[in-house]
Amino acid sequence: MVITRSRSYHHGDLRAELLRRAEDTLRESGVDGLSLRQLARDTGVSHAAPTRHFPDRQALLDALAVAGFERLGADFENLTPAESGIDPMPAMARTYLRFATENSALLALMFARRHSPVAGDVMSRAVDRAFAVPVALIAEGQARGDLIPGDPRRLALTAVAALQGLATFLGSGLVATEAAQEWLDDLVTHVTLGLKPR
Repeated sequence: MVITRSRSYHHGDLRAELLRRAEDTLRESGVDGLSLRQLARDTGVSHAAPTRHFPDRQALLDALAVAGFERLGADFENLTPAESGIDPMPAMARTYLRFATENSALLALMFARRHSPVAGDVMSRAVDRAFAVPVALIAEGQARGDLIPGDPRRLALTAVAALQGLATFLGSGLVATEAAQEWLDDLVTHVTLGLKPR
């Protein structure tokens, strides 16, 4: 008996499947390779089925960015107490750099400023969740007097910006992969010194 794949809407969780396939495509072909019609073909559904979840391509890109921020937040939340102990910077830095290097195309999309205004609240909540742990750890360090005063969110994002630069260097080959740990150690040392009270 020959079973043919139906091209009708048939997935139990089509939205999740479309996002998974879209992320694969993003990794392989970049943003320009993403189209709702191709995703429909790849997942074996009618060309109209994806529009039930994503009215247009921009909605898909926004959803991918939100999913990326949620995953980054979950990675930070999964830091163990031992990892995030007295000096949480090394653990946070490793977590971010690992995410950034394993998901470079997704990260570029996450930080692109071409998100739709419609994604505003959802995107803001995802970004807040993504950086909640680093912000909280910095605030705790400030409360103990271990870190300089200032807006904890701004300090956290400053550290992330430095890490993003290192991730970009690694992705471009400017820094060899085998030297990544040494560069990360240097970066953490310099950022940590910059956050220490004077």
